[in-house]
Amino acid sequence: MQDRALLGTRKGLFELQRCKGNTKGSGNHSWQIAASSFVGDPVTMMLSDPRDGSLYVALNLGHFGVKLHRRDAGASDWTEIAVPAYPPQPPGDPAKPDVAWKLSLIWALAAGGFDEAGVLWAGTLPGGLFRSNDRGDSWQLVEALWNVPGRSEWFGGGYDTPGIHSICVDPRDSRHVLVGISCGGAWVTRDGGASWAPSAAGMRASYMPPEREDDQNIQDPHRIVQCGVAPDVLWCQHHNGIWRSTDGGANWLRQGQNNTVSDFGFAVAVHPHDPECAWFVPAQADQKRIPIDAALSVSRTRDGGQSFESLRSGLPQTHCYDLIYRHGLAVDDDGQHLMMGSTSGGLWSSDDGGDSWHTVSTTLPPIYAVQFG
Repeated sequence: MQDRALLGTRKGLFELQRCKGNTKGSGNHSWQIAASSFVGDPVTMMLSDPRDGSLYVALNLGHFGVKLHRRDAGASDWTEIAVPAYPPQPPGDPAKPDVAWKLSLIWALAAGGFDEAGVLWAGTLPGGLFRSNDRGDSWQLVEALWNVPGRSEWFGGGYDTPGIHSICVDPRDSRHVLVGISCGGAWVTRDGGASWAPSAAGMRASYMPPEREDDQNIQDPHRIVQCGVAPDVLWCQHHNGIWRSTDGGANWLRQGQNNTVSDFGFAVAVHPHDPECAWFVPAQADQKRIPIDAALSVSRTRDGGQSFESLRSGLPQTHCYDLIYRHGLAVDDDGQHLMMGSTSGGLWSSDDGGDSWHTVSTTLPPIYAVQFG
């Protein structure tokens, strides 16, 4: 169980500390804000590196560009480090002539394997994946993915350009990495990024013409997560439903079609020790993007997607318009503690797997990302 949680918000990074002496069900006194950094600046993503304890924070400063900072374990000061940079754009990019080769957002950060000291991955808008071998002091565009012929068909899902928001590094093999792209499907490498193949077979995009609904290259996986003890099991909250893979992303099966709660949403979290258990936050599709009936709930499956429970205890059930972004739901490494942050600055925690929720705050800035660690 982690004693720290991180919030990336529209107005800075907030570090929460679990209050000492907590007992199960201690409510909104379970967490308190212990520190804040970059107050007033949008924090789009953060990463607590489990290998050396470093903390990375990505900022989007608009006119002043994207920034990236690192704080070493035990240190109090932040160091500004390099940001991913695209190479010069050739005249008339044949793949996506309408997309500028310019970094506009860091949407995902992931640590490499424990056998790859210093390796980091970054997913960006406009759809580029970057790798660092030196803890972010320099970055290289993964050209093999950037140059796949299929990139010409990627398009924006919410943003004007495609973006990589999910990076799953196989804990058994650091060279095996799967990424999720809106809207570009899922792609996988088994050689550390030297070559890539589409990995979204089975997903279906009902927003496309019928003859193209099954096309792997235009799917919109809103978020993909991987089970820590069973890395072949991945869960996906897609624009058009919930999907699960039990073969490392080679094939996906839709889940919850008989679920009475909407299967549209953005966030998903998987139990780190139980691949059958996952959580989702349903919303009203498509343009509305608010909780169903203005009542916030979390959907949980504990049988691999055969059935889902609607968890509402402690969550606002009237006049609630909080949306949970892709990275706004997190589960601790014990599989029991969860935290969820919303676009309206609401923050809730659970210490019983989501059966009941406690309000931590309703006055935070809009929350982009939540992590334990």
